[in-house]
Amino acid sequence: MSCGISKAAFLEQEAPRLENWLNKNHHGQMAYMENNFDKRLNPTLLVDDAKSVVSLLLNYYPSEIQNSDTYKISKYAYGQDYHFIIKEKLKEFLYSIQENIGEVSGRAFVDSAPVLDKAWAAKSGLGWIGKNSNLLTQQVGSFYFIAELIIDLELEYDLATTDHCGTCTACIDACPTDAIAAPYIVDGSKCISYFTIELKDNIPQEMKGKFEDWAFGCDICQDVCPWNKFSKPHNEPLFNPNPGLLEMSKKDWEEITEETFKIVFNNSAVKRTKLQGIQRNITFLKP
Repeated sequence: MSCGISKAAFLEQEAPRLENWLNKNHHGQMAYMENNFDKRLNPTLLVDDAKSVVSLLLNYYPSEIQNSDTYKISKYAYGQDYHFIIKEKLKEFLYSIQENIGEVSGRAFVDSAPVLDKAWAAKSGLGWIGKNSNLLTQQVGSFYFIAELIIDLELEYDLATTDHCGTCTACIDACPTDAIAAPYIVDGSKCISYFTIELKDNIPQEMKGKFEDWAFGCDICQDVCPWNKFSKPHNEPLFNPNPGLLEMSKKDWEEITEETFKIVFNNSAVKRTKLQGIQRNITFLKP
């Protein structure tokens, strides 16, 4: 786990970027992105008298990945739902701060509230936001979760790091749906993750044949990133996949039952789409 700290203040640089991104409808049907605009940019609106944003990274890169000839899910969804696992760790962390320092108020955030987690992690020196809009690090690439503690305790703040994407365009060139509209700008409404998880309607026919067998999420822009050659397997047992997942063939996916779905994806982020969502995606992927 890595930790970085930044001053809890209005994100001036991100404000026009977020506004422009929304105005271009890059969020598609993710209407929740339009909500709480001010809170996304100002942590003091989330935690009274907030002084510090403590950003944390937790590696989820698996030791084993699915076969290349089956329907794929994003590596972050292999194990149990990260929201619950990390929230518990953050509560313990906050408790230890209170135990050692005294009365400290704050809140834990894990990708479920209006917090620009990548912006805060970059601000606190944990990495830089790459051309695929993911947070990248020179040490371990980008396969990790980002979470925050926003607290009313003044701390020493870290400095932002520099961008190390250089002239590389691997992620832009590899995206089969052209979701990376320009370096550092992702049109979420064209992303395979959006189509397979967020979109509730039928997937547009013009996307047929472009998903490269991704049935839940997509890791293409991370898999091709040169910095991810430094990825190392995580050591969190709860992130390990159900053995059944790694053994599933295309036929198994196509014939998946409610019972199998519940066993393989018990407490998994994949449950977000429900069985019907996975079946819709598999049907779309079939030739």
